[in-house]
Amino acid sequence: MTAPSNTPRLSVRQLSTAFPTEAGLLRSVADVSFDIQPGRTTALVGESGSGKSVTSLTLMRLLPRDSQAQVQGQATFLSREGQALDLLQLDERRMRQLRGNQLAMIFQEPMTSLNPVFTIGEQIAESVRLHKGLDRRAALAHALRMLDLVEIPAAAQRLHEYPHQLSGGMRQRVMIALAMACDPTLLIADEPTTALDVTIQAQILVLMRRLQAETGMSILFITHNLGVVAHHADDVVVMYAGRVVERAAVRPLFAQPRHPYTQGLLACLPGKAVRGAGQPRPRRLFAIRGQVSSPLAPPPGCAFEPRCDQALPACRAAMPPLMDLVGEGGALRQARCIRVDGALQEAA
Repeated sequence: MTAPSNTPRLSVRQLSTAFPTEAGLLRSVADVSFDIQPGRTTALVGESGSGKSVTSLTLMRLLPRDSQAQVQGQATFLSREGQALDLLQLDERRMRQLRGNQLAMIFQEPMTSLNPVFTIGEQIAESVRLHKGLDRRAALAHALRMLDLVEIPAAAQRLHEYPHQLSGGMRQRVMIALAMACDPTLLIADEPTTALDVTIQAQILVLMRRLQAETGMSILFITHNLGVVAHHADDVVVMYAGRVVERAAVRPLFAQPRHPYTQGLLACLPGKAVRGAGQPRPRRLFAIRGQVSSPLAPPPGCAFEPRCDQALPACRAAMPPLMDLVGEGGALRQARCIRVDGALQEAA
């Protein structure tokens, strides 16, 4: 089926992923919906355990087979040929044709994602040979061009080195080169800068933004770093306990967060530290109290209610829906909170 020109690059609807365990069904992702527009960056944010990485692995169909994952929902991907494909329903052969080609991923830890017994060049060339049909010499030449593209110094030398011979920053650049080798239309970046120092992190982010501008690809950027989100994302999806609790464009979300969890995340930033009595400068950082509830035994109502300072008795009764709201300037956004609907509509 050919999709209309205004179709999102990826449209996720009611995605749920659960794992059977001896203690019961562990629901890692529940009723997740969001869109990624062509050429835009959507940030998926939330603390550890919120379901971000499971969401990405579900979309890539890379969950371990022995996990017996139970997956429901739809993930409609707009292919390079203009076809709308449900990633969750494709057979494995068709999925392999897309994965690493039109749909690529940068994993959290490059040292465990790169094969230690193959050279850098061989690993990049393998993907190119599979999807572009090049011979070994042409594939290695393409791999060299990709290393130059991601600005690895002495690329011709690095082409024949192994992952353990490279620094963390170089390995991350190799992961980007590997992901970009076949010109993907959608790149999923799962916390690609977590293990890097601030200087290398900034270089990697600038590199990704430049490659996006040159190729027009869409990016799903998974991170817990709100500073990165503020500077490099167009849209933001906030997850908590496996569910989306807020969706908005980046500027409205930072200017006027609507869900108490999003407000708490932003309040935890160092720049928001509270000035103590008699102290000349900010000292005390805000912290969200408590811990995320167990996915094996979630609360009956709002998952954030046990930690929320704005909770009402009604919050314990049932899980609130993800409400469509109208923000400043008529922009549409969403929030999963019973407090927010009337207030935002009235303000608008």
